[in-house]
Formats: sequence, C-alpha cells, structure tokens
Amino acid sequence: MTADKACPVVLRNRETLEILAFEHPLAGLQLVKGSVELGESSDEAAVRELMEEAGIRSSAKQALGAWYSTSTGHVWAFHECHVAHELPDTWVHFAQDDGGHEFRFFWHPLMSEPSESWHQVFNGALSFLQRVYNQRSTGG
Repeated sequence: MTADKACPVVLRNRETLEILAFEHPLAGLQLVKGSVELGESSDEAAVRELMEEAGIRSSAKQALGAWYSTSTGHVWAFHECHVAHELPDTWVHFAQDDGGHEFRFFWHPLMSEPSESWHQVFNGALSFLQRVYNQRSTGG
C-alpha cells in the first residue's frame, strides 16, 4: 500500500496529549496533509507540507503507519514530526494553497471526539491516530 498523501503529526503534552490542527476558511477543521510528490518519500512530504501549510520547520521523527480513506480513495502516511521550538497556543499562517488562504492553527485534544466543525475525512484520520496512541500508551 503506497501512500499518496502525507500527514505530519505534531503533538504536545499539556493536561492531555494534543495534536496540531487548523481551521480552513472554506473546509472546516483539519490536520495538515498533502500529496506525496513524484520522487519524494512520505516523510519528506510530511516535513514539506508542515512548512507550506503551517510555516513550521520540522524533522520526521517516526512513522506512525498508513490509513486508507474509503471516502477519498487515498492512502495517508502519518509521520510524527519534531519541532525544535515551542509553538504558541494559536496562530494564523498564510498558505499559498489553492490561491492562498489564512489557516488558523490550534491544539486539539487527541483523544477527544471531533466536533461537527471537523471536515468529514479527518474524523477517520483522527480515529486512526487515537488507535495508534492508545496502543502505545497501553503497550499494545
């Protein structure tokens, strides 16, 4: 199963484990995700997408597995990424995607259910990541 989408996962541990997410002005709440380009590995794509969509320099820390989105037909590769500096609670980044958009970034408690504001396809992605981190915390 070759991934055609890459999703960088940036986490922080406050009262609970939180994942970096953003509000797209036209498409609801989302995780950073983008296409794996020809000749690029999925971890390279994850690092590039995080820079393009969030303005964050990072390095790929570990692969978290792949997930098949039945709604889009894409295979997503998830990579936990390391960011050398602490990120703020919220910020806005202007991304060049689709003619340019302001993305409003925030931290979402990873184990909480997504609200109706989340774009549908990301509900499955969050469920996948919840299973991955539940297995790690229980040693499974």
